[in-house]
Amino acid sequence: MTDLPDNSDFPEGARGGKAVRGALNVVSGAIPFAGGLLAAAAAAWSEKEQDRINAFLRHWMQMLSEEMKEKEETILQIMSRVDMTDEDVAKRVESPEYQSILKKSFRDWAGTESKEKRVLLRNLLANAASIKMVNDDVVRLFLEWIKTYSELHFAVVAKIYNAQGITRGEVWTSLGRERVREDSADADLFKLLFRDLSTGGIVRQHRETDWQGNYVKKSPHRAKPGHGSRQMVSAFDDGEQYELTALGQQFVHYAMTDVPVKLEFNKGDIDVP
Repeated sequence: MTDLPDNSDFPEGARGGKAVRGALNVVSGAIPFAGGLLAAAAAAWSEKEQDRINAFLRHWMQMLSEEMKEKEETILQIMSRVDMTDEDVAKRVESPEYQSILKKSFRDWAGTESKEKRVLLRNLLANAASIKMVNDDVVRLFLEWIKTYSELHFAVVAKIYNAQGITRGEVWTSLGRERVREDSADADLFKLLFRDLSTGGIVRQHRETDWQGNYVKKSPHRAKPGHGSRQMVSAFDDGEQYELTALGQQFVHYAMTDVPVKLEFNKGDIDVP
């Protein structure tokens, strides 16, 4: 891993200011859509602002360095969980299809958001190399889910997986949350989480099926005149039950199920050319 440059590696004074502005002018020509902005910035910066420029560059390179470390650790964790002595697994890892999934996952790197998301990504890529429950299009969809949804979304998914038929009120309680007002921001957020997961095809309200797997229509419920409630359905409703869709269950098996380590090694054991 390349060490971050210290202060002496950044241009200082008038000569350094000219160097940075010259580099920006070169970059502005290479990036058409940003060219005008970068060229204007290069022309506007004075030598007195060079320290601020250098500080920005140091923070930026620090961020890139941390991201590279996270990716390196994730790759090592994936490979320690993949049985490369299995001929089918070895062919899968080397295949263009799997390499394409790897490229997408690290190009859209969601691991910078949290350690929890890095674990989901690690599990998904390790399982995608070892088992073939779903096709690669579904694996790419799972990558999008990891990038798009928050840790709280996945906490709700886990609660529903562990108790199929659980209600929204029961999910809220099992998350350890105290009851709040229906018109509160917390209630709005909780309803939004379920709406996201429902429209995303991960969870749904429980439905009865016949012996062929066809969904059976619910019998309409008609309240007697004058006996209907004037209140809307609560964000913490205890009537409707929820369950994972088939895709949601596969996501749990692929991304939320830990893969045991098959190989132990240290970073120093690996030679990187």
